[in-house]
Amino acid sequence: MRSSISIPSVFEHNNSNLSMVSQDLINGLRLYIDDIPYVVGNLALTEGLAPHRTVNAAPTEIDYQILFQSALLAASYKNNRPLTITTGFPFSTYQVNKSITLDLLQKTHKIDFDMSPFSSKGRTEMKVEVKSVEILPEMLGNIIALRKGEKKASGNFFVVSLGYGTCEAALSTENGIVQRTAISIDGLQYAINLFVNELSRQYNLGLRNERQMEQAFMNNFIVLNRQRIDILDIRRNVLNMYYKDVISPNLRRIFTDADFEKADKMYITGGGALYMELVENFFKEFEDILNVSVVDNPLTLTSVGYCLHSAQINGGDVNSAVGIDIGNSSTVITQYEDVESQAANLKFK
Repeated sequence: MRSSISIPSVFEHNNSNLSMVSQDLINGLRLYIDDIPYVVGNLALTEGLAPHRTVNAAPTEIDYQILFQSALLAASYKNNRPLTITTGFPFSTYQVNKSITLDLLQKTHKIDFDMSPFSSKGRTEMKVEVKSVEILPEMLGNIIALRKGEKKASGNFFVVSLGYGTCEAALSTENGIVQRTAISIDGLQYAINLFVNELSRQYNLGLRNERQMEQAFMNNFIVLNRQRIDILDIRRNVLNMYYKDVISPNLRRIFTDADFEKADKMYITGGGALYMELVENFFKEFEDILNVSVVDNPLTLTSVGYCLHSAQINGGDVNSAVGIDIGNSSTVITQYEDVESQAANLKFK
């Protein structure tokens, strides 16, 4: 069976002595890049002061390198073999990043990391061989998962992926993506910026960075100056504005009446699919012409599609197949393994 691990896509430089502060590797990720220590993911959120990352970072940037090495480390503890990896980028950056990413990723990686946050051991190094890499458009990862995964979707359908940095949409047919309909537009970051602007009119937000405001946006409240402030109404308003001003006009521009004659289903995925305030707008706009549904696994769907593709290109060797989705909000690693075995491998000391 396949299993997925999610790591918040944030990191921070941290020189602190972090000993036995986490239960396992995933919650205790601490890497060294050029001998500089970084806490990553959940450890950055708990021990860091201002964890961050650049939105839609290029593969040559430190943000991407840290998150990719973290993903490799997680995958290697579950499966210490040469790996076949599929990953991807939004339509808007796919072509410019494809070739350079292949050169950077397909090699033997030496991962320098610290085990002391989750064990009695200290700094060590692991070699991970990536024998094969393939780079896909992120939307294709979603479509592979829908068609070849548990859903077994068939025929023609629309897909909208509501990501943090990018919202993407396309019409998928049995012959492939209709390129004319494939778009990348502003993601949830647009709504969160509206959220920050609205809050700042009423409250002093201090020095909170973008990632911290994203965390608040995901909750039903925010604490400012020791006051618990309900943000549900503000969140609903900015998500409605985001749909009205960004998503709807672009979907109207690319999806024609002829497209609606070909397909009668729309699948919603990505982190934005968790906000029913946003999803309700799709139901209202398309209720008379499409069957709109949220996928069962919106946060992991892309990574699952990548993993399925890895298994296909390596001749069906599921033991080495890995899908890595380096998202702006979360980095998701999917591979074939029993869930109990996964837990045993990651929770060692």
